[in-house]
Amino acid sequence: MLTIPNALTLLRFLGIPLFIFLALSKHADGWAILTLAIGGATDYFDGKLARALHQESKLGEIADPTIDRLYIVATLVVLYLRDAIPFWLIAILVGRDLFMAVVALVLQVKGFAPLKVTYLGKAATFNLLYAFPFLLLALSDTWYGTAAFIFGWAFAVWGVSLYLGTAVGYFRTAVKTITVRPRIIESQ
Repeated sequence: MLTIPNALTLLRFLGIPLFIFLALSKHADGWAILTLAIGGATDYFDGKLARALHQESKLGEIADPTIDRLYIVATLVVLYLRDAIPFWLIAILVGRDLFMAVVALVLQVKGFAPLKVTYLGKAATFNLLYAFPFLLLALSDTWYGTAAFIFGWAFAVWGVSLYLGTAVGYFRTAVKTITVRPRIIESQ
């Protein structure tokens, strides 16, 4: 349970309240952005190290996507409160996560294991986690604020597209998992 990947996951979790505090405090955007960047890096490295060191764990499988969602929700709320993003973006992302929670619940009730996170699912999360620091930096009334606005929205649009696309893929996989019946071999 106490592994390097799980320690990175815990570090990422502890970054959530730190990010909220820094981003909602005036003059702390640089530190908030650094916190998001570290969170994004640890999200990448915890999975990579878990596979490389053969330290995959049930805790990591559950905590990693949960912390990803918490980071996304916390960041969305902060960015909305700071007038960096519109409400419709939050509605799309939260709606998708609620839909996926229902899908996961149905799978659990039917006795099936949770769906495995796909590469595209990870890519969607990475794009969103890269978009958020740029969107926070875009609040700066400077040339790099303007550049950050462009990069931030490019990552956000791509991330949202992947996020919705993977939801469709996960849903289709769930439907196949539930509806495919094991073949009964008749004895002769």
